[in-house]
Amino acid sequence: MKSQYDKAVIFSELHKEKSAFIMPNPWDIGSAKILSSYGFKALATSGAAFALSNGADDNSLALEKVLVHLRELTSATDLPVSADLGYGFFDSPKNIYDTILRAAETGIVGASIEDTNSNKNYPFELAVERVKAASEAAKSLNFPFILTARADNYFIGNPDLDDTIKRLQAYQRAGADVLFAPGIILKEEIESVISSIDKPLNVFMGLKGGTLSFEELSKIGVRRISLGASLYRNAMSSFIKSIQHIKSGQFDFANDSLSFQEINTLIQK
Repeated sequence: MKSQYDKAVIFSELHKEKSAFIMPNPWDIGSAKILSSYGFKALATSGAAFALSNGADDNSLALEKVLVHLRELTSATDLPVSADLGYGFFDSPKNIYDTILRAAETGIVGASIEDTNSNKNYPFELAVERVKAASEAAKSLNFPFILTARADNYFIGNPDLDDTIKRLQAYQRAGADVLFAPGIILKEEIESVISSIDKPLNVFMGLKGGTLSFEELSKIGVRRISLGASLYRNAMSSFIKSIQHIKSGQFDFANDSLSFQEINTLIQK
C-alpha cells in the first residue's frame, strides 16, 4: 500500500497534466475497490451518496462517522482519495481549520469545502475566511494537500454566474488549490469560469443536461471531473427498477446482472 505522502504527490501531479482526469465518487469500500479496478487515477468521496447509503440527508452525518468512512476508503485503495467535507461541519473559520487537520489524519490527500449551509450562502467575507482557514490548515501539513473551494450558487437554485466567478476568484486568493462550481454544465459558462481563474477547475458531470464529453471538457481547459452522487443514484435507480419488477410479479430483473463471481473478481482485483 502506498504511503499517504506518495498518494499526495501523485494527486498533486495529476492537476499539472494538460489533459483532464476523472475522479469518480464511491460510497463504500466495495464501490471504491471496483472503481480502483477500472484504472481511475484518483477517487473522491461523496457526502450525499454516503449519507443516503446510511438513510440520512446530505450534510446531516456527524463528523466522527464521516472520519471513519474516510479512513475505510483510504485503507481500501492505493489511489489518492479527496474528501467531500460538505460545509466543513462548522461555521467558524477556526473550526474549519481543525476539520481539515482531523480529516487529513484519515489518509486523505485533499478535500473540498462548500460555501453554503442549509441551502443558503455564507456571507461573502465569512466564506472567504473559511477558505483561508482551510488553506492554512492544508499548508501546515507535511505533505501536499489539495484544497478545493466550492461556490455552490447553482446547487442552491441561484444560477448567478457573475457572483459565482467573484466567489471563486476570492477563494483562489484565499489559498484554494482547485476551484469548483457544481451545477455549471454549459460549455459557455464553463469557459467563462476558466477564463476568469488561474487555478484548476473541477467540473461535476452526471447531472441531467450535462452533454459535454471528456474530450470536450479537456479541450476547453477543465482539469478535473468528478461525479458526485450520480453513480450512487444510478445504482439505486437500477435497484428500484428491480423492486418494481418484483412487485409486478416478474423475476427477470437479474437477467442482465453481473454474476457474483464477476463482481467479486473486480473487488478483489
